[in-house]
Amino acid sequence: MKYIPIILLLLTTILGHGQSDPTRVLFLGNSYTFFNDLPNLFAQFSAAGGDTCEVNANTPGGYTLQGHSTNTQSLQLINQGSWDYVVLQEQSQIPSFPIGQVSSQCFPYAEDLDEAILAANPCAETVFFMTWGRKNGDAGNCPNWPPVCTYQGMDSLLALRYMQMTDDNEAIVSPVGAVWRFIRENFSGIELYSNDESHPSPAGSYAAACTFYSIIHRADPEVIDFNIPINALHALQIRYAVKTVVFDSLSKWNVGSYDTTTNASFTIAQSGLNASFNNTSINGQHFLWQFGDGDTSSSQHPSHLYPGPGAYEVELVSIQCDSSDTATGTVIIQQNPVDTTDTVTGTVHIKNQVRIYPIPATNTVWIDGINSTTFEKWAVLDVSGRILRSGKLTNNDPFELQLGQLESGQYFINLSSVEARKVYPIILR
Repeated sequence: MKYIPIILLLLTTILGHGQSDPTRVLFLGNSYTFFNDLPNLFAQFSAAGGDTCEVNANTPGGYTLQGHSTNTQSLQLINQGSWDYVVLQEQSQIPSFPIGQVSSQCFPYAEDLDEAILAANPCAETVFFMTWGRKNGDAGNCPNWPPVCTYQGMDSLLALRYMQMTDDNEAIVSPVGAVWRFIRENFSGIELYSNDESHPSPAGSYAAACTFYSIIHRADPEVIDFNIPINALHALQIRYAVKTVVFDSLSKWNVGSYDTTTNASFTIAQSGLNASFNNTSINGQHFLWQFGDGDTSSSQHPSHLYPGPGAYEVELVSIQCDSSDTATGTVIIQQNPVDTTDTVTGTVHIKNQVRIYPIPATNTVWIDGINSTTFEKWAVLDVSGRILRSGKLTNNDPFELQLGQLESGQYFINLSSVEARKVYPIILR
C-alpha cells in the first residue's frame, strides 16, 4: 500500500468515531424501559448535553433476560453490530428472589446475552439496568419470601444481584435503583412511581434517563438544563441526586474499569534490503505501519523491501476500539548490507559483535564489544566522508563516545586498526 493519505484514511475509518458521530445504544428490557419512552428520553437528555445518540429498543411487557436470549428481534438487533452500549434490564422481581432461583433463572441468561453482544459488537459495553424496589415492597411474593415485604428489603436485593451480574460479566451498571433510593430518602416530595406503585412516573423515568446519561457519557448531569413536563425544582433535585450518586462515584459502577487499551511495540529482523517486522503489541485489533520510505501496510507482521541504503524511521500504530498507541524504530540499510536485528529500544546489533547504541542518539553513543576486536581508533564522519571527530579507543567496554553538539542527521562512525576498518551508520537527533 502506498502513500500516507491512504493510511490516514484507514485510521479515520478504524478509529472512526469523530466527535460528530453518534453514540449508538440498544435497550433490551420490558415495561420499565418502555414507560415514558426511556430510550428516547435518554437521547433527548444527551442531546441537551451536546451528545448525539442513536437508540433502539425491544421492550415487551414482563419480559425476562431469558426471553431476550432467544427472542428473534432482540438477537437480530444485537447482531446488527456497531452498538457502543447494549442495556440489559431483567424482569422487575426476579433479581430479588432467593439466590437459587436467581442463579438458574437470571444469571445464566445475563451471561448468554453479554457473550452475544460482544461476539457481534467487539467494542461494545454491556450496561445492566439496576431497577428499584416496589414502593411498598412486593406484596405478591411477601408471604413466601419475607425479604421483599418492604421496599428497602426488595431494593437491597435488586442492587446486590445487579452488581453481581455486572461484576461477573465485567460490565458496567446504570444504578437507577440507587438514585431512586437517594431521592426517596432526601427528596420525599418527588413521586417516582406511577399509580401501580411499580412502574416509573415521568419523574422516575427522568431520573433513569439522567442516570444513563451520566453513566454512558461519563458526564455531570447538573450542568445540563433539560426538563420534561415535571416540576422544575424536582428536575433540579433529580440531577443533583444523579451527580451525587453516580457521577461523583463512576468507578463504583465499574465505569472505566474494563476499558481496553493497547500498547504498541515491535522488533525488526533485517537481512540485506529486506526487513521483517514482528508485532509484539498488546491488545491490538488493527495495525497500521509506515516504513519510512513512503510505503505502508495494515498487516500484523509485515515484511518490507527497502529501495537502498539509508536510515528509515518506522512507525506502528496499534488500534483497539477507541484506543491507539504508537511505537517507532529505525531500520538502517548499509552500503554493503549485513544481517542485523533491531528493536524499538534503538539498539543496533552488528554481525561482528560490535554494538553501537542508542540509535537514534543525542550527544553520546556507546560502543560495546570492542575488546573482542582489533580496532584501535575511532572517527566520526559526515555523509560526505569528512572527519568531524577522531580519537583513540580505550579498554573501557563499552566505550563512551562524546559526539559534541553535532546537528541532527545521519553520520558514520569509523572504527579502524592496522588490520581492519569498519564503518557504522548512526542517526543523531
